[in-house]
Amino acid sequence: MFSSNPLSLSVPDPTFESWLRDSGYLDVIDDHQTAAAAASTTTSSSPTISESTITIPISSFLFGYLVSFFSHLWTLLSLLTFNPFAKLTTNDFSGETPSWTKGFFADFGSYSFPASVSQARLRVQENVKRYARNYASLFILFFACSLYQLPLALVGLISSLALWDSFRFFSDKWGLDRFPVSQLILVRIVQCATAIILLWLNVQMALCCTLGVSYIVMILHAAFRKLTPTKQPSRGRWK
Repeated sequence: MFSSNPLSLSVPDPTFESWLRDSGYLDVIDDHQTAAAAASTTTSSSPTISESTITIPISSFLFGYLVSFFSHLWTLLSLLTFNPFAKLTTNDFSGETPSWTKGFFADFGSYSFPASVSQARLRVQENVKRYARNYASLFILFFACSLYQLPLALVGLISSLALWDSFRFFSDKWGLDRFPVSQLILVRIVQCATAIILLWLNVQMALCCTLGVSYIVMILHAAFRKLTPTKQPSRGRWK
């Protein structure tokens, strides 16, 4: 869609990149960062024939692989130090769920390792917004699988729901709304009973496992998933 900076004679790169961000062309920034990293890697990996490269090629290659490995590891670990939900809003959960095959998973060419920490964070924040409904569906699926693996947790969850449903039924039947103090006391009792049931039957274990697995899957998918063009609102464009 764009070259790296079609207005390079008059607009500095930071200004042009800022305009791309404000206009929603994050996929262009993502592609440019990937291409720049690939060009840098190709240039730095081009061998030069010399006595040193002939004498110790194995050690130099090993050092290069170690540097690349720790660089990629640092990129992934850096994703644990920022909030991926910073730009997420309630509006991201409205509307239609993106297609699982063409949008969420797509093909193998839609994935690449982020070239830098900034690119990884850009992808994560944008993909979390785009695929919020998909990630929420995966969370429900993982939670159902956790409850299947922990039957007692399923019993505890159903018991707590039945307890609150019974409390609402008898509250309406006895007209506890006319006795706010008594109603508040009963609410606190039911809350304590619910907490005991959930803790005793390990519902918190199923929830913690679900949160951990869901978060890891979301971060990895969002970081490796390339940004794709989205429909842009009508506004002034660069000539």
